[in-house]
Amino acid sequence: MNIFIMILVALFMGTYYLISSPSLRIREQEIDYTITRADLRSIAECTLAAHNAKINNTTFDDECVANNEIKTQIVCVNSKNAVTPCDGEKNKKAVYTYILTTTRKIDDDKYNDMMEILEQYYADVGTFGVFIDGQIVSAGGAKRDIPRAMLKDSEISDGQLVYLTQYSIPDTIVDYEKNDYNDILCPSGTAKVYRFSRWQCIPINTKTNCAGDMIWDSDTSECVPDESRKPLCASQQTAVIVDDVWECLDPFSDKTCTGDMIARLNYNTLEWECVSDPNATKPSKKCEHMIGGAVYGKSGATLRIPPSSCTDCETLYVDSNTCAATCVPDASKIGDSRCYPAATRTCNGPTRGFYFGFPDRTYAANVPAVRGTTVPLDSTHSRNRMFNCMDCGERGIDESKSLPPYVIVCN
Repeated sequence: MNIFIMILVALFMGTYYLISSPSLRIREQEIDYTITRADLRSIAECTLAAHNAKINNTTFDDECVANNEIKTQIVCVNSKNAVTPCDGEKNKKAVYTYILTTTRKIDDDKYNDMMEILEQYYADVGTFGVFIDGQIVSAGGAKRDIPRAMLKDSEISDGQLVYLTQYSIPDTIVDYEKNDYNDILCPSGTAKVYRFSRWQCIPINTKTNCAGDMIWDSDTSECVPDESRKPLCASQQTAVIVDDVWECLDPFSDKTCTGDMIARLNYNTLEWECVSDPNATKPSKKCEHMIGGAVYGKSGATLRIPPSSCTDCETLYVDSNTCAATCVPDASKIGDSRCYPAATRTCNGPTRGFYFGFPDRTYAANVPAVRGTTVPLDSTHSRNRMFNCMDCGERGIDESKSLPPYVIVCN
């Protein structure tokens, strides 16, 4: 009897140890962490698919869209960053156009997990991140402002996953249909022409069409200045025909113009001004059409459509040999708060310098300013496609490897 009781006690103690063992609890925590990351990554992938579908003017009807409350909309703003209809308002075209995709609010304790996923899988997408305090916080802590009017109109709140794409609205090409019916007969002295969407008969005798101070000359069969309307001008002035009308003008210009400019009288102010010479030969452009629809971006990244695909800190560069268009850093925009949020004087001194956050080596290879210079892509250098400040401290700046404001390397 005692042996039987001892066996039962041993089985009970062994089962209790297995259930409450530390190694088992650690395994359960790893499984929970993996499940959480898988759920968050699925939200990011669903957001990306819905956003790209809107860009391609298609639909993405997966059940993950409804489960995660994913919404995609097109928002247009004018030059004053106010939301405006995309088809124009009072004959004015919208200046900026955005595709905005948002999700439901992510739990506060899962922010860090989502940032890890963004940094691991979407490090080169600078406009895809968690919305916090009016900004999109993407991989590596990079932040991108959203126009205030868009925030108010779209009702975005902290904790939502946000994907923002900016593109330009192409001009609408209007093709007016032409009535090709040749069913009218015009009398003698008239000609048949197509005007105002229909065929008309107009007089071919230009004698009745002399405008202004012109008169018909039957000998030359053309309109000539009517001398009877020639005015009496003041001293040092001469009567000349300007746009078929007599005007009193100074015979000589006191305006000296340079280059391909010529002096021309402004008929509203009666003052001479320099304007472009219409007879000057304009150099032909080598690259009438740029190569490539996507300026920069890997698969799944924000769609880049020239010329509005570059960030606020970049400018469009066209290779004159290949006509390929790429986005390159614009050093003149360091003072813009969207490119460097602090004052530029905060990055002065012998141990501090500006550098640009190159996303990868493919991007850097297309930038003429850094050719021949090794661009560091380590963990100490941000890849946010903005200008950043590097403080080397006591180590100091390695002048031989640095090229401010594009590259800064510490000793």
